Amino acid sequence: MEEVDIPSHFLCPISLEIMRDPVTVSTGITYDRESIERWLFSGKNNACPVTKQPLFDGTDLTPNHTLRRIIQAWCTLNASHGVERIPTPKAPLDKSQIVKLIEQAKKLPNTNLHCLRRLRSIAITQSERTKSCLEAAGALEYVASIINKASSDDQSIIEVAVEVLFLLKGSEAGLKDLISNDGDNNIMESLVKALKFKNFQSRAHAIILLKSVFEVADPIQLMSVKAECFHEIVRVLDDRISQQASKAALKLLVELCPWGRNRIKAVEGGAVSVLIEALLETHEKRASELILIVLDQLCGCAEGRAELLKHGAGLAIVSKKILRVSHVASDRAVRILSSICRFSATCGVLQEMLQVGVVAKLCLVLQVDCRFKTKEKAREVLKLHSRVWKNSSCIPCHLLPFYPSSSS
Repeated sequence: MEEVDIPSHFLCPISLEIMRDPVTVSTGITYDRESIERWLFSGKNNACPVTKQPLFDGTDLTPNHTLRRIIQAWCTLNASHGVERIPTPKAPLDKSQIVKLIEQAKKLPNTNLHCLRRLRSIAITQSERTKSCLEAAGALEYVASIINKASSDDQSIIEVAVEVLFLLKGSEAGLKDLISNDGDNNIMESLVKALKFKNFQSRAHAIILLKSVFEVADPIQLMSVKAECFHEIVRVLDDRISQQASKAALKLLVELCPWGRNRIKAVEGGAVSVLIEALLETHEKRASELILIVLDQLCGCAEGRAELLKHGAGLAIVSKKILRVSHVASDRAVRILSSICRFSATCGVLQEMLQVGVVAKLCLVLQVDCRFKTKEKAREVLKLHSRVWKNSSCIPCHLLPFYPSSSS
């Protein structure tokens, strides 16, 4: 476009770009619809950006047709300068339209797939106002109930339904309501069900959504998570669906494991073995940190420690990550080894720790630059079993001077 002076009253006060769909708020100021909706819905602001007066109803946006026509006419007059005419905007989505669509589908269950596809086409716009309108119309509850009612033969319905939930995401308040619901609308039940199907994309969407759901859950809900949920989370990790899905699964375990008997549920779901295998393969910093954080939590129970020791590479890979990833990873790895040494230190375990280099690595921790707490934890472990380890030929000679004496 050639350099053209744009009249200042054509510009949106927020974005300072020419308005394509001017709307006036209750304070009398005109904004571009997309800009003011982004300000109100995604920014969680409830005041007019210019006057700072409160806007009690963020959906009360009155189209300024006169200004829009003037802007369109100006664009036409300046077409020779490369200015494109702004098309007349479509009428914004109305809540009643969505309510009607959902109610019709509820009356005629054979139209559920059509309704879900229509909701998907609406949600895919990514407009915050559109998402808010869909949520207010009960779309989240409807979609969650469709998944819960679906049979194993309704794969296509579940795939579209999960995609709609993923596009909508839901507000914190909306997700909390769906967690508390004990009926078909319970979103946790629907997402766990979605994780059981074969479609990798649907499972990836479901695990990411499940992470968002548990982030707003209360302690009682976190403690009452069913064992099958842990089994499906672990299966996502084991199947290596995608890096994003794996990260979401790991963060979920970090969030859930500290509560109630969740550590044991995770261990029984096969988490320890899958985490060790993932740690053996990953070279990514954050993934390694998350895996070690979860393993540290699981080694807080006897079942978790037993599973780590049962895996042939458990002690070796945990030790290997010390001083190779980050301070966080080193700290968690030393904590894991400390739990093993304090509560599960049989003669066989102590000998294995010598043979795979665990003791040598702990000695190395004492002489390098790392966190004080990590060094102290390593020193405690070495002192705890100094009678077994200190004079072993498995410790390199150059590290022996750093082995702490019982009096240090």
